[in-house]
Amino acid sequence: MNNLPSWSTPQKPVEITYHRLVQSILNGSLPADSNLPNEHQLAEALGVTRSTLREVLQRLSANGMVEIQHGKPTRVRNIWLEGNMNTLSTIIQTQHASLTIRWVPQILEVRLALAPQYARLAVLHNAPQLAQEIEKLIASLVDEPQAYIKADWQLHHRLTVLSTNPIYTLILNGFRDYYKLMAVKYFAQPEARDASREFYTRLHQAAIQIDSTAAFHIVQQVMQQSIELWEKAIVHEEIE
Repeated sequence: MNNLPSWSTPQKPVEITYHRLVQSILNGSLPADSNLPNEHQLAEALGVTRSTLREVLQRLSANGMVEIQHGKPTRVRNIWLEGNMNTLSTIIQTQHASLTIRWVPQILEVRLALAPQYARLAVLHNAPQLAQEIEKLIASLVDEPQAYIKADWQLHHRLTVLSTNPIYTLILNGFRDYYKLMAVKYFAQPEARDASREFYTRLHQAAIQIDSTAAFHIVQQVMQQSIELWEKAIVHEEIE
């Protein structure tokens, strides 16, 4: 028994159907604002039972991809105008590799808008605890991409928690999968790791001094720098 190969678990009909419909919405086969066929027709076309289809449609509704209208056909949402954080997670999980390069600048711009403020609040409300946590982070950090990926996510997550505004944490968590994908390429650059280590040190000092204004400007600066370093990484990759 111990010598058996490692087999992957077969996908269930719900998962297969869900991914087929998500892909059809993303590639435009099911256009935005169009109506899906009735349950009987759609279930037959997909080769599943109506109960399976209903479960999938409920999941798509929760993810912001369709609108279930009682007494009316189910409508495909315009996900770019009507989507939510669940929609973003769905897109990332389904097409993460092909969307990474295209979306990174937009994601970094969002972080540039949010991170300075949640860092300011974290220092304002929980400076001593933040200083201790950053000190431990710096002490345990080794110069390799995976270590920085883990440390950087941990720091930003803790900043949102220590800001005392849970909405920041929820927003950041929505980008978790996407962050991990782009961070691999980003922290492969020694320059990016050096910049982040300097950032952690400067933020640590701001926390020790309980200087929330300095924290805001430090984070704002490094977020802008991260956009420039990402663009440099992409140019380097294209040249190679």
